[in-house]
Amino acid sequence: MKKWLSISLLSLICACAWSQDSQFTQFYAAPTYLNPAFAGTSVQNRIGVNARNEWPSIGGGFQTYSVSFDHYAPSISSGFGLLATHQKAGTGALRTTSIALQYAYEIRIKRDVFLLPALQFGYSTRNINFSDLTFGDQLIRDGAETTLEASNFDPVNFFDVGTGMLIFSKRYWFGASLHHLNEPNESLFPQVISLLPRKLSVHGGYRFKMKGSYYKKGKNYLVGAFNYKSQAEFSQLDLGAYIELNPMTFGLWYRGLLTKDNGYGLPNHDAIALLIGIHQGPYKIGYSYDATISSLGIIASAGSHEVSFIYEWANKKNGRLSKRRIIPCAKF
Repeated sequence: MKKWLSISLLSLICACAWSQDSQFTQFYAAPTYLNPAFAGTSVQNRIGVNARNEWPSIGGGFQTYSVSFDHYAPSISSGFGLLATHQKAGTGALRTTSIALQYAYEIRIKRDVFLLPALQFGYSTRNINFSDLTFGDQLIRDGAETTLEASNFDPVNFFDVGTGMLIFSKRYWFGASLHHLNEPNESLFPQVISLLPRKLSVHGGYRFKMKGSYYKKGKNYLVGAFNYKSQAEFSQLDLGAYIELNPMTFGLWYRGLLTKDNGYGLPNHDAIALLIGIHQGPYKIGYSYDATISSLGIIASAGSHEVSFIYEWANKKNGRLSKRRIIPCAKF
């Protein structure tokens, strides 16, 4: 009876809960995770690695890892991407691993204005590490390492489809992406349906050349950017700016919704993020820290840490192309 009550309770939670995708503060350092239309927008080849540790002071916080590769094929005006992500959440070690293939086609509207529609096809697996769960019978038996509960939590696998669009020039960019078009069932219980809601992201920005005698010798810019996300009943706005003082980049971001409360009569503020990055040759390395400003508090959560690494290169045949290539969006 206890076993079936436990399973019924978990099933009810899964049926009523809404899943949310993991996020990166440095979303422009994980461009193909943000929008498949960014596949191929680098000089020609790009490898990216991202890691995020969210709320480390809370037991079973959120950890997200991403590895990506994308390539631009100038002969067919196409970008190709491969994206792998791994997410871990909660004390029960709920894990989701995904791999996706991406394709973007580049359409030249004007001399320096381009439009890229894109598609993404992915496959995901989701499971719980049963050994990380603690049940009532273990507490009764003075912290026993094993439990009498059933451990038949089989992984769930599903296909996932997404799309995106990006328009950019040397100074501005604007894009939108829609993930989980097919709303796959990600429930761990065969008798329960738990659909993964569609996620909409709208993002863009503008790059201003910094003027003055101090800035004439280098490529120094002020970049304003935003990213608005909506998934099921949840929405969020990331709004901020970068100062690019070659080779260094410094950024300040706000995350939340200024005009909306969180449903409990409190302001819907999440975090203030500080960023520092370096761009040296083909390498980009960034670090950001999110200072929690919600009611959770920075002391209880310890904020969030995130690092990013990008390596870009072009083959010798297309070396000249890499110098003329327009690379949109912010660096981190």
